[in-house]
Amino acid sequence: MKQRLPLLLGVFAVMALSNAIVPVLPALADGPALQGALFSAYFLGAFLTVLPAGVLSDRVGRVPLIRAGLVLTLASGAAIFAFPDPLVLLAARGIEGIGAGLFVPAAMSWINLQPDHEHMSGNFIAALNVGLVSGLLGAGFLSDVAGIMGGVAVFTAATVVPLVLSALMAEANAPEGRNGGLIGIGKNYFWLYVSAIVLVGATGAVTAIYPDFTGETPATLSLQLGMMNVATIIASIAASRAHLAPIPTIRASAVVMAAAVAFSYLTPLAFVLVGGIAGVVMIAQINYLAADQARQGAVMGLFNASSYAGMTLLPFMAGVVAETNGFMMAFAVTAILSAVMAVTIGRCRCPASIAVNRRLP
Repeated sequence: MKQRLPLLLGVFAVMALSNAIVPVLPALADGPALQGALFSAYFLGAFLTVLPAGVLSDRVGRVPLIRAGLVLTLASGAAIFAFPDPLVLLAARGIEGIGAGLFVPAAMSWINLQPDHEHMSGNFIAALNVGLVSGLLGAGFLSDVAGIMGGVAVFTAATVVPLVLSALMAEANAPEGRNGGLIGIGKNYFWLYVSAIVLVGATGAVTAIYPDFTGETPATLSLQLGMMNVATIIASIAASRAHLAPIPTIRASAVVMAAAVAFSYLTPLAFVLVGGIAGVVMIAQINYLAADQARQGAVMGLFNASSYAGMTLLPFMAGVVAETNGFMMAFAVTAILSAVMAVTIGRCRCPASIAVNRRLP
């Protein structure tokens, strides 16, 4: 447990801090485009980092990158708290994303090299989303009692605990085998990575545009958006124990995600379905990729790059569409893109050693 605790507490702190500004975005930036850019800056920093971090973790080990990611998260959180100017916030959010980009692929590849990786991946995704919902709820509550940066202060301080505990971690070594081959990995899993871009990015698009769409108070927004993460927590734990066949699961989830995004325009109750489907999709994708043991860093680096690309591009796209063509069109475009994934995932040219419909042990 001492090996796993720094990962669970670490991803909690990293994600809580990343979401701590969401309920207070209207107070930090004017207009949905700038708010979307501020939201996406974090994911851009992570997107630029996760792939090199994943490849590097195959060569120098996972634990050094886990520690470096927590150090950068702590430093960026302090900068966000101290300098709330929009331009400074954009830079600090980018650095915060770089910290997450070092931590997340290293942690996920460490997990996927363990015998109990399937259950552990469910716990990790659950802890990730506990962090996200805590960031939303905590920031919303603390904005009323301690100012708009109250949540940032609390979750920045929380990063210290996993950073200290990471000193107890031992390295996880991959089995002997081929290394590198990013082009080959990209070709093999191309449509699976595309599904990560769109289906994970759809949750970010809804999260980014909803504050300005409703005009609700930060406390109300944190509760509404928090339902999405609570659903992801429950679904990811359940899916990690259910041994689902990955490709059919992703195909069915894409259809349901499209409907959920469309209905979220009408009611925030649809966030429960959005979050639940996201949890199922991520577990299916992660456990499918766990079979490529010798290249876990590179494989998970590309997976995280795809996820962060989605969280960078789709929220920004949704914000621009909302500002130019209205919120209904923004929700509609996101829903259509999600539905298309049900078709494209069937084109995945996955390695012959991994059956497309295989239920992972």
